[in-house]
This record gives sequence, structure tokens and C-alpha cells, in this order.
Amino acid sequence: MSPPEMAVRPATAADLPAVAAIYEHYVAHSVATFEEVPPTVDDWRRRLDELTGRGLPFLVAAEGDEVAGYTYAGPWRPKPAYRHTVEDTIYIAPGRTGRGLGRLLLGALLTDLEKTDTRQVIAVIADTGSGASEALHRHFGFSPAGRLTGVGHKHDRWIDTSLMQRDLTTT
Repeated sequence: MSPPEMAVRPATAADLPAVAAIYEHYVAHSVATFEEVPPTVDDWRRRLDELTGRGLPFLVAAEGDEVAGYTYAGPWRPKPAYRHTVEDTIYIAPGRTGRGLGRLLLGALLTDLEKTDTRQVIAVIADTGSGASEALHRHFGFSPAGRLTGVGHKHDRWIDTSLMQRDLTTT
């Protein structure tokens, strides 16, 4: 299935209410994120400013003014020696999943990251039971890097996470 006609572009402050609404859905209705309280638009504004200030991409897939999904890369860990390693994040608006937007966004994110000093991209994937995120990452050359068992507790269940990794120096 080909992706819908979407433009992938850098996120702006005007996109943040839609980004917040997409993420709020996953906070409230899934275990895809371990957040239990959705960040506010102001929280998202700070995140956008921090990431872009570090030269890291924060992208949206938009059809006209409607944001259908977003992706960004953030620091993997705060210690300085990790500065060349990032963690990717991708969320698609409810009702827009399964249409190729994840591929569109992750492909654009990786392309943008190749223009930075990033060497490693880590995906931390909550075990939601679907396997879609792991399949998406495998499509882009991510390899399994480990599994953490029962590290999250949300909606009255213990959740595992899978770690996947992509080396940008071997592309």
C-alpha cells in the first residue's frame, strides 16, 4: 500500500497542538508509551526547542494543515559520551495507522540523521502485542539489541520493551 499524499517537513510551533493530541491518545489508550500524564503543548514546545537546538530532527507528516503523525530523535542518554547516539520516536494519528506513514516518517528521520554527527539510532519499543513497530524498524535495517522484561507497569499490566539499533556509519 502506498503512503497517502503527505508532506514530511520540520515541525513548527503551530503543529504542536496536533502533536499533543496524537500523543495524548496513546498515553490514555495504549501501552506504546510509558507516560501516564500527557505532556501539554507548552511541554511539546520546550521539547521542540531543545531538540532543534541540538540540531536533531523533529518532523511531521502533514496533509495540508492536518498533522497525521510525527517523529523525532532525542538523546539516548544524558551522559556526554552518548552524544552520538539517539533514540527515535514515531507516532501516527489514530485512524491513520497502517497506511505507510510510519515508513514515510522513519525514512525521512533517518535521512535527516545521516546529515548530523549521529552514529547510532536506538528504538525502545513497548510490547503492545502488534509487532508493527518492530517490523517497521527491521524494514529500515534496525537489528534486535535486547529485551527488557517487565520494566513498565501501565493499565494494570507489566510491559516488556524490545531494543533495536541501527548503525548509521554502515549505510
